[in-house]
Amino acid sequence: MTEQHAAISHTQKWLSSVVIAHNLCPFAKREFETGRIHYKVIETADTESQLEQLLRQCAVLDSNPEIETSLLIFPSALKDFEDFLDLLETATVLLNDNGYEGIYQLASFHPDYRFDGAPPNAPSNYTNRSPYPMLHVLREASLEAALKTYAHPENIPKRNIDHTDKLGLRAMQALLAACYQ
Repeated sequence: MTEQHAAISHTQKWLSSVVIAHNLCPFAKREFETGRIHYKVIETADTESQLEQLLRQCAVLDSNPEIETSLLIFPSALKDFEDFLDLLETATVLLNDNGYEGIYQLASFHPDYRFDGAPPNAPSNYTNRSPYPMLHVLREASLEAALKTYAHPENIPKRNIDHTDKLGLRAMQALLAACYQ
């Protein structure tokens, strides 16, 4: 299996066995099962090239309404969480500067994800921990429509924190580790 195929396979396993199985995102299951998620492996460590790939993915989404969302996977770059956050900040500005404000937004996932103020080993960090650093490009209109169909979407983060805390650190570590098998 090539590195690209492995990265996509691990990501799909994470989506299925962590995000969907534990309902961390109540909107992911339908898009996963209908094949409306586009996976793009980005192997370059060059920030400028990474940002160019992000804009290309926006163009892919622009041209393909049947693709609901895109996951940009960085299997060999952005290992340092702070470097990843720097890219996220720059990427958000880039989207806005290129006319995508209100059209696409980014969600972020990283193997070492840590919420501001949370201890590094808090189980709640695992709501955003993934096999690889990833940027998730979401269609804002679709997200807004989905949120309208979900009772009390503002409670999703609290529910996820409570759920991961109940499962505990070892269980969350094991779930993430199993994605590589």
